[in-house]
Amino acid sequence: MYDARVYEKLRCCRPCASADPRIAHGFTTRLGGVSQDHLSSLNLSFTRGDDPDKVMENYRRLAAELDGNVDQIVTTDQTHTKTVRVVTKEDAGKGIVRERDYSDVDGLVTNVPGLILSVFVADCVPVLLYDPVHRAIGAVHSGWRGTVGRISKVALDLMQENYGTNPEDVDKTGDKQESEHAYERLESTHRRTSILPDPGYGSLLYKKENGHYQLDLWAAIRKSLLEAGVHDEHIDILGVCTMENSEWLFSHRATAGKRGNMAGVIQAVKASKNKDRKKKKYRSDLFGRGFVSTWESMKTALTDVE
Repeated sequence: MYDARVYEKLRCCRPCASADPRIAHGFTTRLGGVSQDHLSSLNLSFTRGDDPDKVMENYRRLAAELDGNVDQIVTTDQTHTKTVRVVTKEDAGKGIVRERDYSDVDGLVTNVPGLILSVFVADCVPVLLYDPVHRAIGAVHSGWRGTVGRISKVALDLMQENYGTNPEDVDKTGDKQESEHAYERLESTHRRTSILPDPGYGSLLYKKENGHYQLDLWAAIRKSLLEAGVHDEHIDILGVCTMENSEWLFSHRATAGKRGNMAGVIQAVKASKNKDRKKKKYRSDLFGRGFVSTWESMKTALTDVE
């Protein structure tokens, strides 16, 4: 049996101050799981040498905070592409309790209530999308390759094609179309400006003394979302660097690859659970801390673990 006191320490960032009760979303840290050593403790990867039973327990804890089960989670098969998959109810549990029948997928979109979309991160940027008009959601893994390929726009285009999402209409309900992303600050590209989508992105590329180039992922993702029609005031950036905060967050670069995976997750809540979410608090602090806009406020939330 796992120590219940560890469960109480599970932490996640929820970047939206007044979240629509029709969705649940957030970004996990490395706290609150049962994995050990360099994978401690909330490792969400089955492919980094962890005990599969421990990874499954970590997923159970995460799903429980969403009032769900692991068979509702759908995961990506990330290879730094700009490929986004339309998820249906037939995909429930894939990557967790069922084998995935797809590969090379770095983003997911759906309008199926109850499904939990999950993308893996350990330095790259997780982008979460929400269309409150059509109740469609998306989750995207945006490293430098995906960012250059405008994967967030690819996801929005799929949402428009399949669900009628219109980024210019999302403020009609008074809610935001949320494109929250966190953790990574600058990503080395090791290439010149020819990798960029167009010359307008050149100002976001910085040359280092060693001749390598760095792309400001946060700014590049914001630019691609603005070009797709998302209003600037509807884009929230947590602004936390994984490499500088590897005590709380998994970072591939800070640990030379000895790390686990975190996740960005989003779920469209089933209608029958909306009233319950308005009336009660979540079972622990995972999604109950409200808006975490700065690293200092996030650190305060994370250190309150006893």
